[in-house]
Amino acid sequence: METVYGSMRQHGLVRPTQGRLLGGVIAGLGQRFGIDPWPARLLFVLILLAIPGSQILIYPILWILMPSETSVAPITPITPQAPVA
Repeated sequence: METVYGSMRQHGLVRPTQGRLLGGVIAGLGQRFGIDPWPARLLFVLILLAIPGSQILIYPILWILMPSETSVAPITPITPQAPVA
């Protein structure tokens, strides 16, 4: 599962901590493609009306697969410090 999270994170598909309504999936998709969260949500609803059912299956799957922004902290290198005299 860690490779899926890494791949999603590498492509910029993360669920943001700010701007979530339910799980942050649509906000994350909007952020990835440069769309504000509200127009992305509106587009999601319009697609849901045009093709009913498919988004109901896709949303929970993406919720599980997309990592949260804070789920894994970035690794920062440790720099040695000079001894204090």
